[in-house]
Amino acid sequence: MDLGLKGKRALVLAASRGLGYACARGLAQEGCHLVICSRDEARIQAAAAQIRQDTGARVEALVADVSSPAEAERLVGAAVGAYGGLEILVHNAGGPPAGQFSAVHEAQWKQAFEQNMMSFVRIVSAAVPEMKKAGYGRVLTIASSSIKQPIPNLILSNAFRAGVWGIAKTLSQELAPQGILVNVIAPGRIATERIDELDRANATRTGRPIEEIKKASVASIPLGRLGDPEEFANLVVFLASERASYISGQGMFVDGAAGNAL
Repeated sequence: MDLGLKGKRALVLAASRGLGYACARGLAQEGCHLVICSRDEARIQAAAAQIRQDTGARVEALVADVSSPAEAERLVGAAVGAYGGLEILVHNAGGPPAGQFSAVHEAQWKQAFEQNMMSFVRIVSAAVPEMKKAGYGRVLTIASSSIKQPIPNLILSNAFRAGVWGIAKTLSQELAPQGILVNVIAPGRIATERIDELDRANATRTGRPIEEIKKASVASIPLGRLGDPEEFANLVVFLASERASYISGQGMFVDGAAGNAL
């Protein structure tokens, strides 16, 4: 299937590792021109070099902290400066720290608000005018299965991922007349460094060995394994494509049938 992505211009946030990297690589394989960013210069440059080597794609790498109000305009400006426009946005901000309500202090609430919710608001505000000019728009945000089923010990993620889903659903209707599609992709347990971090946090909180935590995690997934980042990225790439032209306002799960919410 020709996805119609060759030459499309894409911005992928938090792309030095994990799901962001997998999405960037998947888009590059389909011929997109990329701008990718991360807070870690060495890692984002290494990621860009690897994607170029593997795919031959054009990739610009930038250091950016998406929780900073000024970064959205700069990142979109970089994409426009490099390629003359922007059609695809993959918003990704990483997960806030684990913790129950009683253990989270106000500064962490504010940081998670800026990092996970306001980063989405700002980057969409900056990107949408360019998508309107291009006559093509795909806004995709990486969230969490907590948008429908809150996850224990992740109060910050539960709150702000659900908020982003509410914004995205509303935007999908507001932007539809301009042909801009907005979707949320919710990963379950995918084999990334983030899952390792959460397993360690749960081991510390419960006093159980981390091997036991990991075993129980896999046992809770009907497919019997963690997902691969590439499996997650496949859906993102499809939703970014011309072939997904009648899909908008959806929250889609990549979780190996682990979720129980309807």
